[in-house]
Amino acid sequence: MTTDPAAAEETEPVTGPEPGGPGAGPGADDDGGSTDGSRAPAGPDDEAAAGATDATDTGTDTDSGEGGASESESESEGPAADGASGDGTTAQLSEAEAELAAQRELRERIERRKAEKAGPVQAGARLSGKAADLLAAVRAVESGGKPPASVFTEPEPAPRRSAPEPVRQPQVMPSATPAPVASEAVDTVRAVLVEGGAPEALAAQVAAVLGEGADAQLRENPWQLLRVAGVRPEQADGFARALLGAECGPDDERRGGAVTVWLLEQAALAGHTALEAQALHAALAQRSVPDPDAAVQSALAEGDALVFQDALDEPGAPAAPAPSEDDGEGEEAERPVRVLIGLERYALAEESLADGLARVVNSLPKEDGSAADWESAATGSAAELIRAVAGHGLVLHTGGEASRAEPAALAATARSLGLRVCAAAHTPDGRRRFAALLASAERAGRGAASGPDPLSAPGFGAEDETGAPDGPRHGTGEAGTDETVTTVAGLLAGTEGPGRDADGMLRTDLLIVLDAPQLDVESAAMLAESLPDGARLVLSGDPGVLWSAGPGRVFADLLAARACPQVASRTPDPGPIGELVSGIGIGELNQVAAPGKEVVIVPVRDAGEAVHRTVQLIADSVPRAIGIPAEQTQVITPGHGGAVGTRALNTALKERLNPGPGRFGGFDPGDRIAYSPAPGRTVPGQVVKADADGLHLECAGAAVVVPKERVEQTVRHGWALTAHQAVGARWPAAVVVLPGDAAQALTRPWIYTAFGRAEQHLSVVHGVDQALPRAVAEVAAKPRTTRLPALLRAQVPAAG
Repeated sequence: MTTDPAAAEETEPVTGPEPGGPGAGPGADDDGGSTDGSRAPAGPDDEAAAGATDATDTGTDTDSGEGGASESESESEGPAADGASGDGTTAQLSEAEAELAAQRELRERIERRKAEKAGPVQAGARLSGKAADLLAAVRAVESGGKPPASVFTEPEPAPRRSAPEPVRQPQVMPSATPAPVASEAVDTVRAVLVEGGAPEALAAQVAAVLGEGADAQLRENPWQLLRVAGVRPEQADGFARALLGAECGPDDERRGGAVTVWLLEQAALAGHTALEAQALHAALAQRSVPDPDAAVQSALAEGDALVFQDALDEPGAPAAPAPSEDDGEGEEAERPVRVLIGLERYALAEESLADGLARVVNSLPKEDGSAADWESAATGSAAELIRAVAGHGLVLHTGGEASRAEPAALAATARSLGLRVCAAAHTPDGRRRFAALLASAERAGRGAASGPDPLSAPGFGAEDETGAPDGPRHGTGEAGTDETVTTVAGLLAGTEGPGRDADGMLRTDLLIVLDAPQLDVESAAMLAESLPDGARLVLSGDPGVLWSAGPGRVFADLLAARACPQVASRTPDPGPIGELVSGIGIGELNQVAAPGKEVVIVPVRDAGEAVHRTVQLIADSVPRAIGIPAEQTQVITPGHGGAVGTRALNTALKERLNPGPGRFGGFDPGDRIAYSPAPGRTVPGQVVKADADGLHLECAGAAVVVPKERVEQTVRHGWALTAHQAVGARWPAAVVVLPGDAAQALTRPWIYTAFGRAEQHLSVVHGVDQALPRAVAEVAAKPRTTRLPALLRAQVPAAG
């Protein structure tokens, strides 16, 4: 690692060295849940149980009624009925005679039934189909005859028809354009906004978020404006004062409920799926809500939030108090609980995820006859992972970039055993890299089994110049690698992958999810719900990187719950960069030997120098001295704002690398961009052109057209990214910029993620002095409040 400024000046490139179906969950009617005592509507499970009970009762009553009617009709068809039909009074039977006739009829029926029971029983008289054939064969053997040969031979199975391939549209990434809103609705909302002094530009967003009658909703409750992204409570307060006048006050119940929901949404943006009641009350008090408890109750009553009680069984939680001698013999000691409040969508997602994972764990057949096949294939560094997957429905796999070869070997093994396999990465770059690993693993497997294989020739699974495999793959014969390796977003959207069956389940027997720390609860729940019974799920990733952009910490929660086997890779990341990043992962910032200038530190004194040195590295030093062109080098910095944020760096880099007037919304053809089709997802790309349809981009080989009105929200220049945007992708070279004002934002996961984006060369523009080693050693990831561990403990026992 080069740190000497003088030595760095000689080489120029490197002068001198950041986080089953859903149940309704505990609602307001749970014991200890809601504090207002109101009962929430029954959840889906309750309704299903009630429906089943009603159906059972109804069926019982119906059967009894039918039996009674039938028997009465039989009894009426006796002599009494015949006598009644006779002519005159001579044929008319007295009441006593009618009674005697009824008794005779009853005795006669009883005698007939006894006679039927005393007679020979015709065994198998009512059998049909296979059972009747088997009975006939047994009787033939007993009588000395020969049974029909067809009885003991299984019919030829019907040929298995492969499911029709899903209809696929050309690979064009859709832009996240919101559903159009009627212009009349927008106009009415605009009039309310103007009256309240709010920006007119919010009209379309407000109309889309609040839906029908948005203008009336705003007039009735002006704090509904907080549901629009970017609006803060103080801005909504000003809007409410303008509309309500003297009626407006901080103790308004409508304000308390709206601020409660806003705080829960902000918590979700920070990664929490719920907040502890105490923390939420404190946050409400900071927002000048005089009665936090009443505000929470208002949100609960409106159904905007849910309340839960989770037992504190986690490590480090206070132990349950031991029962005293005075306690009653039959009473159980109270278990400590924490009261959590969360938005319904994330609460249901976590419960659905726990249900789905429990189903995956429990639905794998105990004995499917494939154990020997799996065991014979368990070789090399992936042997432990293959054995774990052979016997378990859910397996966690941890390791760095080099460890991806193990899931690739697993996928190749499973495909060779005839299983349908799908692997999903977080980014298109991750998909490309894993596809190359899978192609290599399958070629190695075929070579080991039968020597050189003609299928390894170009056009039959060989890699093209991009490293991605082309042509059909060996395995099931039903899917090529283009279907086997996907992105998570593409798999869930149905634009990539094996498609779904008639029941909506993924057509796969083994799903491998790479970059698992990037799974938020909603994406993870959708994946778990989409797996058919008996399918296996492997979550693989590096636990040291930043967590998901969305709420939850699924991979970390599963690791902590120990609800399934965990396989830790022993394959280290190679080279000086791998050694440096591995040390950071355990809290050590080590100096590493970098004879080929793989790691270089560039010290800077201020923000201006940091920007200057960054542009110099990208445009001149790294291409000339290291041989990596500017388009293959990525700048990573802690944030978007500030003197050395992505905005400032991208402005400087565009001026140097692709100067132009920015006539297409600030962009020119050839600009590097970062396209965000959905929150938390970033796809690097390049501007191609612009026309009446919008801004045309090329992102990971796919054409993207972003409508003009969406460009500002979804497209940024992409020479410089944040670590959150860069996670899941890698570049031949990376320049990590650490300006002095970013010292407080640095954490070990951020540094681990940023440094790990480089494959061959890493330059660190260093202006934080001792804040860097201190962050590596002391500043861990910020905790997130989630319910998944408690939900898993209730459904899946610890694996030990």
